[in-house]
Amino acid sequence: MTNATAYSAAPELTVDNYIVVGLATCFIKQEGKLHPVKLVEPIPSAALEAIVQGIPTSYETAVATTLGSVLEENTPQLPSGFPAEAQFCDNFVERLFSTARTYAARPVAQSHIPLGQARDDFNHSTERKRVLNSERIVKTEDNIKQHSHTHKVL
Repeated sequence: MTNATAYSAAPELTVDNYIVVGLATCFIKQEGKLHPVKLVEPIPSAALEAIVQGIPTSYETAVATTLGSVLEENTPQLPSGFPAEAQFCDNFVERLFSTARTYAARPVAQSHIPLGQARDDFNHSTERKRVLNSERIVKTEDNIKQHSHTHKVL
């Protein structure tokens, strides 16, 4: 009997842990224009349960697989069927471990996509664009003016 633990950063996880990885359409803003980017991201159990309920999502497809098939020696592996130009999200490995923990804690969520299967019947929408490199700049003009009596004791 061999021990399947393979990750020093997550000793409670094994290569056989269930995981869902999705292909999302996101955008990068360059020179004032939005450019689409295919992004590979782990989908936590709570997010998957919301997505299968029909909420609009940037995910085109999702694949149920094992941790070991998308992470070999801490190197991310592109799931089969995903386009070669797809990029891994920031902090992919850390997010992958966190996501695997969500399915271990809530095994009922694994029923939405059986292991080894893909699902692409989501309500895919890019109406609300996910811009990866957006910056929120708060200006003085954004402040809401309060009524003059707000801080007075009457």
